[in-house]
Amino acid sequence: MRLTTFTDFGLRALMRIASDPDRAWSTTAIADEFGISRHHLTKVIAVLANEGILKTRRGGGGGAMLARPADRIRVGDLVRLLEKDQALVECYKGSGNACTITPVCKLKGFLGAAETAFLTSLDAYTLADCALPAQIPDFISEAAQ
Repeated sequence: MRLTTFTDFGLRALMRIASDPDRAWSTTAIADEFGISRHHLTKVIAVLANEGILKTRRGGGGGAMLARPADRIRVGDLVRLLEKDQALVECYKGSGNACTITPVCKLKGFLGAAETAFLTSLDAYTLADCALPAQIPDFISEAAQ
């Protein structure tokens, strides 16, 4: 299974925020650290805030913080949330399914079972399990630049 960039950015941001949960993290700081689009990350942070994963504050000293402890946030739930508008394959689309073999296809069921197993395995882990170290080693920071 391949995750979207949206999910990738969301998971990376959450891993960084979980590393120092008492700090308000700006999207600029996170985007700069990881060498990713601030504009795209802002959209991801907005979704996570709207869904109650993050709380955000504007202005000086503002930023994003976890809305609940990292050990109470399941990785599987995060992936489900961030990937909710992405169909695994064409026939999973709610509308606009243009696949002509859908009525006789057995693969859809197999893929559904695999997706369920993938997400269930991620449910065994929390955000606390994958929080980044407070300080990223220099060799990793340099690679992002």
